[in-house]
Amino acid sequence: MTARQNRMILIGLVVTGVTVSAFLALQAFEENLLFFFSPAQVAAGEAPTDRTFRLGGMVLEDSINREIGSLTLNFIVTDYTASIPVSYTGVLPDLFAENQGVVARGTLDNQGGFIAEEILAKHDENYMPPEVAEALALSEGSQTP
Repeated sequence: MTARQNRMILIGLVVTGVTVSAFLALQAFEENLLFFFSPAQVAAGEAPTDRTFRLGGMVLEDSINREIGSLTLNFIVTDYTASIPVSYTGVLPDLFAENQGVVARGTLDNQGGFIAEEILAKHDENYMPPEVAEALALSEGSQTP
């Protein structure tokens, strides 16, 4: 082989390596991307059924139900347009309460409920996660006559 052929093979291998690396990086990024959905979007079928996403809204008043002797908690998240039942097993943030903003990370079950892996609650009386505030503003705008 000539020196020119050796260089062309080397360039081809480098280009192939960069292409494969870029593809794998993009694939990993897409798998780790978490999308945010409001209860209205979930009820409309816009949320993925086969992957983890974030569900955000307000904890509906009188919806918190703790299983006795267990860390399992059931509650309803609403954006005042639609409501989604959520089940979570674990320790809750101190500021988790009814009529407060919440973001839950998890997946949908077969009955349309949400199985949360993590619960995030607001950190002071003036804060609401931007996604939750936007979803509530959109739902309030659609409720006006």
